[in-house]
Amino acid sequence: MSTEPSHSEPDTAAPAEAVPDTAADPAADAPENPEVPAKPLPPKRRVGWVFAVAVVFWAIDLVTKNLVVANLEGKEPVRILGGLIYLQVIRNPGAAFSMATGMTWVLALVALAVVIAIVWLSRRLRSIGWAIGLGLVLAGATGNLTDRIFRAPGGLQGHVVDFISAFAPNGKGFAIFNIADSAICVGGALIVLLSLLGKDYDGTSTKDKKKEEQA
Repeated sequence: MSTEPSHSEPDTAAPAEAVPDTAADPAADAPENPEVPAKPLPPKRRVGWVFAVAVVFWAIDLVTKNLVVANLEGKEPVRILGGLIYLQVIRNPGAAFSMATGMTWVLALVALAVVIAIVWLSRRLRSIGWAIGLGLVLAGATGNLTDRIFRAPGGLQGHVVDFISAFAPNGKGFAIFNIADSAICVGGALIVLLSLLGKDYDGTSTKDKKKEEQA
């Protein structure tokens, strides 16, 4: 029997690669940049809509006023649409629908302030509905302001040309107005409707904002 000590073979096998213990660190499985729901991009600005609508309806107002002044001033009312509308020229020193007569220069300054306010607000507009509504109001305010500046007697005291008399001549059925007055009323009504529906001028909804606050 041999008494020499036994020598074991050296372990030449390559060490196994270390495997990270993901069980001990749950965060190890998480990606470096976890997916976060991206906020939707805000709607595009609608400045162009405001001024496009304003220019179109301002031009319509100006052309119709010049036409009726050239062809109807000093003449009897013209009955159209079966008496629904009468066309006649009335020089109005007051506001829309012949209100606030005698305050021409004050109304001119108010119209100028409205124009400035709409131009300032238009930079933040992202709602097409609001843009159309404000464009109509801007057209109406600018149309009547043009009369107050350039028509007689002039100097912010010019008389506005009204020529649409509803249901009866001389404003006896309803009132005498023009395209600018109509644009102001329609634009204002559209803005009120959008507000009641919760649609803001920046393209957001008050309902969505409430949901975000509750979440």
